[in-house]
Amino acid sequence: MKALMVMFDSLNRNFLSAYGNDWTHTPNFRRLAEKTVTFETSYVCSMPCMPARRDLHTGRPNFLHRSWGPLEPWDDSCIARMKASGVYTHISTDHQHYWEPGAGGNYLHAYNTHAMIRGQEGDPYTAMLPPPAPEPHARQRNAGTDSWSTQDRINRMQCETETDMPQAKTFADGLDFLDRHADQDNWFLQIETFDPHEPFFTQPEFKKMYADHYEKAREMLWDWPPYEKVKEPPEEVEHMRLNYAALVSMCDAYLGEVLDAMDRHDLWKDTMLIVWTDHGFLLGEHDCWAKCWMPFYEEVAHTPFFVWDPRCRKAGERRQALVQPSIDLGPTLLAYFGLEPLEHATGYDLARTFDHDAPVRETGIFGIHGGQVNITDGKHVYMRGVTEAGNRPLNNYTLMPAHMRIQWPVEDLQNHDLSEPFSFMKGVRPLRIPCDRPLFEDQKSRDCLKTMLFDLERDPGQMHPVEDPETEAHFQEALHHHLLAVDAPAEQWKRLGLEPEWSKNK
Repeated sequence: MKALMVMFDSLNRNFLSAYGNDWTHTPNFRRLAEKTVTFETSYVCSMPCMPARRDLHTGRPNFLHRSWGPLEPWDDSCIARMKASGVYTHISTDHQHYWEPGAGGNYLHAYNTHAMIRGQEGDPYTAMLPPPAPEPHARQRNAGTDSWSTQDRINRMQCETETDMPQAKTFADGLDFLDRHADQDNWFLQIETFDPHEPFFTQPEFKKMYADHYEKAREMLWDWPPYEKVKEPPEEVEHMRLNYAALVSMCDAYLGEVLDAMDRHDLWKDTMLIVWTDHGFLLGEHDCWAKCWMPFYEEVAHTPFFVWDPRCRKAGERRQALVQPSIDLGPTLLAYFGLEPLEHATGYDLARTFDHDAPVRETGIFGIHGGQVNITDGKHVYMRGVTEAGNRPLNNYTLMPAHMRIQWPVEDLQNHDLSEPFSFMKGVRPLRIPCDRPLFEDQKSRDCLKTMLFDLERDPGQMHPVEDPETEAHFQEALHHHLLAVDAPAEQWKRLGLEPEWSKNK
């Protein structure tokens, strides 16, 4: 058995021809849909980047217990289990969060081998003294004057041609693995690119696909949206959206090379192909840029997902079942390779769903640590906010104290204590570290603390929250079951106003 996973970051399904878009240049995503089953009801679980990857390894949600960070000592990894069981695992990636001191740390070591392609975004890769001056028309990242955007400018200088781009190098390494091992058996390959994550930097040949717009646009460096409300005029919003579309078209081109390799080596006969993303991205919808600081609207939470399974050989079909790839793919891959499931995984093996759209869940939860806890059945989304008492208490439970890009600040560790272990922690007592500065207590993110219900069939754009006490009560009951299943911390029940009597002594 063999399996190939292609993973993108921040891929908005509404920009793909396979999901009905008629203006972006994505012929290979349409070709992919003809070769695979395409999922209509695929949702995120833990947000954003590294929490989603921890989900992938562990097969369970982690956003209720901890924010961004490495794998924990008690975490079982499906990738590590495949490796230990004799399945050769290789990852080709330019996702720089994997090698940051706080954020990733230990994910790549779960694989037999890993290729790290440097230079995406502000990856501290290429040295340059003195640093380059900001471009005269720079609009993003403090006009290009902060250290992260300065490093991005330096990294871009190393990308004079398409083949210099980190995405191109990532796919080149993955395709080299395919070409050398197509006739071998018992391997798993993960080709994971940071694109089309911001900044939306790509080469002129992809921007030429949208030449009518770029010829009219005034000169400006405007391809890195801020994480805030849209303040720009419509023409600049459109400019950003087309920069994103150009990068999606580059992703499409390299997806085409994977499909060509599948054809060239006749891998369709014995190789599972998975194509997915960790989450989507807002590009002006709801008057918002980016992700995480606003409620997880459909553009972020409702994701593209495609699978070819050589066992059932279903192609060109759509699936309606509610799935969550970040927690379902681990159990699915272990079953595919004939391996035992992880003890504490809550995701599902999707083999029967691939075959005949068999449902695996009625509802799924998703969210970010400290934000709304969302639940959906594919027809409604219920965003459960916090009580009037505010977004406290809130703790991180970890033995790997780290934040995005940094180790945990000493001052944040000065008030920690030891918690009793949760059911999946193998008897290990974690640090309980209070969140003194919850993510959503600033004014711009106040909507992330509200309770809202959306009827997706009547209001797919989620423009009008509805009042429906019966449906809300149904989702509250379902949310209780999910919180029990993942052994959520007592304070999560409390902050959501759902605390049962028995949880007060947990």
